[in-house]
Amino acid sequence: MQTGIVKKDKNTKLFLHLKKWLEKAVLDYAMIEEGDRVLIGISGGADSYALLDLLDSKMIFVPQFSFIAVNIDMGFDQDFIAYRELEKYFREHQYPYVMEKTGIGVLSHSDFNKKNPCFLCSRLRRKRIFEIANEKGCNKIAFAHHRDDIIETLLINMFYGREISTMMPNQSIFGGKLHIIRPLAYLREELVKKYSRERQFPTVKNECPTSENSKRIYVKKLLNELERDNPDIRHNIYTAMSHVKQDYLPFGWKK
Repeated sequence: MQTGIVKKDKNTKLFLHLKKWLEKAVLDYAMIEEGDRVLIGISGGADSYALLDLLDSKMIFVPQFSFIAVNIDMGFDQDFIAYRELEKYFREHQYPYVMEKTGIGVLSHSDFNKKNPCFLCSRLRRKRIFEIANEKGCNKIAFAHHRDDIIETLLINMFYGREISTMMPNQSIFGGKLHIIRPLAYLREELVKKYSRERQFPTVKNECPTSENSKRIYVKKLLNELERDNPDIRHNIYTAMSHVKQDYLPFGWKK
């Protein structure tokens, strides 16, 4: 679905590059089918703005679909500055949207849950998103996770979860009633951030108290350090996920 709003500078070389790879990911993983109604999760960060902007573009090969943008405010910003900025953006671009003010973030970081605030915060937020998807008749939920997120999640799960797994580009849940899709799966974080600067999306500070001291930040910094010696490290890890040699892995791998 395109809103029809004219957006300047939306035919740049970078836009066309990102749109090409977004379309490829959507087609490769059958993320969107004719008549789908997609809930686009908008955190207010650069990645989610980019996802919304790219999906609201004329695409040749992607089937027709409709969407609604959804933001769950976590309650960290008591002045709701980011909330108002995002709502203004939705209205200016005539996007259909749902926004909710919650205390999920504050609750998750309270004294009774100091050990793992990120887990509870994510769980409660997603639960509400699933409920809204059902209320609005959406069968797909699009998140703005990009290639770097997928790589980092793989390492986080290996380092801390003792398993080899990561985010799926197209993940069926609730017996196939819903699918979580990640149209930015082929795109590098640096290009998504560059596009966000090019499009001059609103800049909102992340008020989460653990945002700069998380396992993801640690893994990101580790990859940046490794990249100094091996510029292809992220590409190699990403590609390795499709080149699994089970005959050379011990424990539990059975044909």
